[in-house]
Amino acid sequence: MSNNGIDILIRGARIVDGTGNPWFYGDVAITGERIQEIAPPGHISPARAREVVNAEGLVVSPGFIDILSHSHVPLMRDPRDLSKITQGVTLEVMGEGWSPAPVGGQITDSFADLSPQERELVREWIEPAKGWTRFRHWLEAMVEHGVSPNVGSFLGGGTLREYVMGLRMGDPTQDELERMRRVMAEAMEDGAFGVSYALIYPPDTYTSTEELIEVAKVAGLYGGIYVTHLRSEGEQLLEAIEEAITIGREANVPVEIYHLKASGSHNWQKMQLAIEHIQRAREAGIDVTADMYPYPGSGTGLSSVLPPWLAEGGSMYQRLSDPAVRERVRAEVLDPSGEWEALAHGIGPEGVMPIGFERSENQQYVGKRLSEIAEMRGQHWIDAVIDLLISEQQRIFTIYFSMDEANVALGLRQPWVKISTDAGGVDPTWARPHGPTHPRSYGTYPRVLAKYVREERHLALEDAIRKMSGAVAARLGLRDRGLLLPGYYADVVLFDPQTIADRATFEDAHQLSTGVRDVWVNGTRVIRNSQHTGATPGHFVRGSGAR
Repeated sequence: MSNNGIDILIRGARIVDGTGNPWFYGDVAITGERIQEIAPPGHISPARAREVVNAEGLVVSPGFIDILSHSHVPLMRDPRDLSKITQGVTLEVMGEGWSPAPVGGQITDSFADLSPQERELVREWIEPAKGWTRFRHWLEAMVEHGVSPNVGSFLGGGTLREYVMGLRMGDPTQDELERMRRVMAEAMEDGAFGVSYALIYPPDTYTSTEELIEVAKVAGLYGGIYVTHLRSEGEQLLEAIEEAITIGREANVPVEIYHLKASGSHNWQKMQLAIEHIQRAREAGIDVTADMYPYPGSGTGLSSVLPPWLAEGGSMYQRLSDPAVRERVRAEVLDPSGEWEALAHGIGPEGVMPIGFERSENQQYVGKRLSEIAEMRGQHWIDAVIDLLISEQQRIFTIYFSMDEANVALGLRQPWVKISTDAGGVDPTWARPHGPTHPRSYGTYPRVLAKYVREERHLALEDAIRKMSGAVAARLGLRDRGLLLPGYYADVVLFDPQTIADRATFEDAHQLSTGVRDVWVNGTRVIRNSQHTGATPGHFVRGSGAR
């Protein structure tokens, strides 16, 4: 036993160490940024510690790692990451389809696609961001400014394509593909965890399987992974999974499937088939895993009910004003070809709830189903969508009630599925006036621990924690985070397993979760007695290819 001084001694907790092993009682000693010692109860003298934390009746675990975070913009507005830190999140991993860097090539403004409201949140960053010519620059800038959680990212695949090709459809030339490979290699050397494509959104959706393979090969050479929002989560779910598996096999790279789901009630039976398909691939030696959030509703733009060719060249809203384009869109939405993900198909307008309106005249529609909005306007729902997008000139964040609760539980039980939020961290004080959001921003991890562990017993506590910490760290190639072990960074959560719970709902999302008492990031306490301390000790956590 070491005789060195200790900064923090957490005594008497049940230790759930992130490995999936059974909990045990013990004491955790933190010195500086690292865990110094883990010992049986009472084996470390309190006299050695600068501060002793009584944790009887509580669980101590590794901090949770969100492999699918959208905190890019919120952290620029508010570095405290309140709605995520209060869930126990200590590492935010961003980059689904988009990363604010690198800037260059065809990209002159990282934030050009943000809505006016979102651009206002990052107003002070817009000019400095134009100098982020390397992937690492934005994450370095975040840490220099100060952030409460650790931060890391994938290179956004859409950002990579736009950097080289703008918003043009079609295949890259050989020179363009070589530029993509070069920028991908630079990003990996800058610390990217790999590359992430969101294949239902432009310009990601314009990529071919062959292009994805060539880019993913570069990520794999540096020990990175290929991450995908599948090309389809509904009609073509199984085919989309097969594409991801093909990319993994041909590029010799691990594959992570974002927010695994079967969308649309007529596709719910495909969830079991999807799981079997992934399991067969794993048995054949293909390294493919997935993550999920614990909600039956997804969240993305209302614009996603329309075909992606509209966005080519960045002129979607102007095109929608053309009567001929409007008629073509109407025909394709009512009878989708299957070549693109028509999000309203299969759930109908009654399953679509737009909430991200910014113009005052449209506030009357917030939280109403698209079927109600169409009736209020005296329009067919497709015409309502088109006119509202023209009015707002932004994508209009929307909830899609497309999933089956039983499938959510089924997916979460799979040993290769991890937990993610698909959301950013906000403070209800400033976020509520901007309108509703998805409850996953506030409640993902406590919801798993309350609903799926304590109440419905779909998961053991130890396995749930593994899916939030150790399994994610292993996927990212992190060898000093995600577990409670001596020498590891002291990203630590202390919570009450009997009271931890989500409070956010689809009707009222801006409610912080409860039950997390204390959180440390790199040995610094950021949550004390469920209150944020204001500390910003977060690091830029780099992937294994960093030079």
